[in-house]
Amino acid sequence: MDPVKALKQVAFHLERAGEPTYRVQAFRNAAAVLADLDPADVEKRAKLGTLTDLKGVGKSTAGVVADALANREPSYLAKLRHVDITGGEEMRSRLKGDCHVHSDWSDGGSPIRDMAEAARDLGHEFMVLTDHSPRLTVANGLSRERLEKQLEVVAELNAELAPFVVLTGIEVDILDDGALDQDEDLLARLDVVVASVHSKLKMPRAEMTRRMVNAVRNPHVDILGHCTGRLVVGKGRPESQFDAVQVFEACAEHGTAVEINSRPERLDPPRRLLSLAVDAGCTFSIDSDAHAPGQLDWLNYGCARAEECGVEPDQVINTRSAARLLSG
Repeated sequence: MDPVKALKQVAFHLERAGEPTYRVQAFRNAAAVLADLDPADVEKRAKLGTLTDLKGVGKSTAGVVADALANREPSYLAKLRHVDITGGEEMRSRLKGDCHVHSDWSDGGSPIRDMAEAARDLGHEFMVLTDHSPRLTVANGLSRERLEKQLEVVAELNAELAPFVVLTGIEVDILDDGALDQDEDLLARLDVVVASVHSKLKMPRAEMTRRMVNAVRNPHVDILGHCTGRLVVGKGRPESQFDAVQVFEACAEHGTAVEINSRPERLDPPRRLLSLAVDAGCTFSIDSDAHAPGQLDWLNYGCARAEECGVEPDQVINTRSAARLLSG
């Protein structure tokens, strides 16, 4: 087993399990250190017990390397594999991509390439890159100029990763009046636009309803992201109040998919609203909203909720191929 790959796998599974970032980064840092060394040098250091002399390599990471070089699954990795996400397996098997993914261009922790390669290794055919829009400064949202540069980077990366494809996109803020936080001509150039509310989450019900309906009617919007804005872990955050029937009927009328957000702290929309969206005839997008490679494997959370609420695979836009997704 390749030691660098083993270290990256441990980092992936730590992210999947929701472990602290510092612990994940320890394994990614060690992988980066060893990737710059000659494999023979790594093996020699392992035999001599001097791996920990390297800056960035500690006892736990050295143990993973030793196990890998002995051609046995690292005990650390075997333990992590027991963290399972159950349910939604049939729906999960039908997903061909993920329509809501962040990179270190905004508030994600990993480069676009790392996110794309992780998505590919999970068996996906495509990934939609949806970094934040400019008003969300706390998340390092992309200005017009930075987004245009990102489009160039994605084009270059796609030439290398084919047939896997990174689709261009954005998670654009829905402004107070339902307008979008990016220039219309630039939104028109993107493959997929996810529109989400990130501010004034306690806006009065009628105003929030108008705000969301105006956004989902916009011809550039493909997906309504994490519609209630709730958080269900820690101190939590209550749901935004809006007329769900009116919003979901607008989504169905204008062909805007309702996101089933798979992040464990979101699980948005809640089941009662997801059932309303099914009754309204909406389409859906089951997304990870991943900010790190291991989080891409959270899709089962959303898939399980989709199955519980009667969502059929043909109602889910990311069960389609990239070509069919783009053709509508």
